Amino acid sequence: MYIDSHCHVDFPQLAENVDAVLANMQQHQVQKALVVSVCLEDWPRLIQLVEQHPEFYASVGVHPGYDEVPEPTYDDLSQRAQHPKVIAIGETGLDYYRLTEPLDWQRERFALHLQVSKDLALPSIIHTRNAYDDTIAIMKAADSETAGVMHCFGEDWEAAKRALDLGYYISLSGIVTFKNAPQVHEVAKKVPLDRLLIETDSPYLAPVPYRGKTNEPAWVLHVAEHIAQLRGESAAQIAQATTANFYQLFHKAQTL
Repeated sequence: MYIDSHCHVDFPQLAENVDAVLANMQQHQVQKALVVSVCLEDWPRLIQLVEQHPEFYASVGVHPGYDEVPEPTYDDLSQRAQHPKVIAIGETGLDYYRLTEPLDWQRERFALHLQVSKDLALPSIIHTRNAYDDTIAIMKAADSETAGVMHCFGEDWEAAKRALDLGYYISLSGIVTFKNAPQVHEVAKKVPLDRLLIETDSPYLAPVPYRGKTNEPAWVLHVAEHIAQLRGESAAQIAQATTANFYQLFHKAQTL
């Protein structure tokens, strides 16, 4: 059985067909999915969906790319994190791809999320784009014993080692199935099996053979199968390890 460690089933493309999404998960041996928050304005919709379906867990956070939203406060995040099905803080991090300096607000927002993660002992879900050095620096400064995950990892092996050295997990998405992603292939081969997670980031980044289509949690199976091929291991080994890793990292899910 597989777990999709990062998806956005609350987005309209999937939420409007949630029964079909769940049926396809069952057909493809995907037993659980973590529905990841990107802004607090949409969080009520997200948590309502998660409450209705035992297959889903939730996180709470504000994505770094959301610049035209109210800044979350410590209480905004920590109070929502008390919900029984909230098992992580995020997604959070830095994204310099579209926005330009000054981005102090983005770095402060990231640090706030990591403080909540540390204080509540809930793992953080890290997004980073064109900002890896600053992302790692803020993670180091947080000095937290609570691990997290570098989601949808797209950097090279040297970058992966920097995150692993801080105790973080590496999550690979459908990008690992793309022919034009050799550095992600290298990471897939080298990341320790006990620090590996798999995800879809659906509705985005559908893996081969569905590239270009609307992604969904069921297709995390193809991510796992491709990683298995790259590592010379079986899909069953990847399924077993990544499921165990999910519950090790997202420990609150063990009680649900």
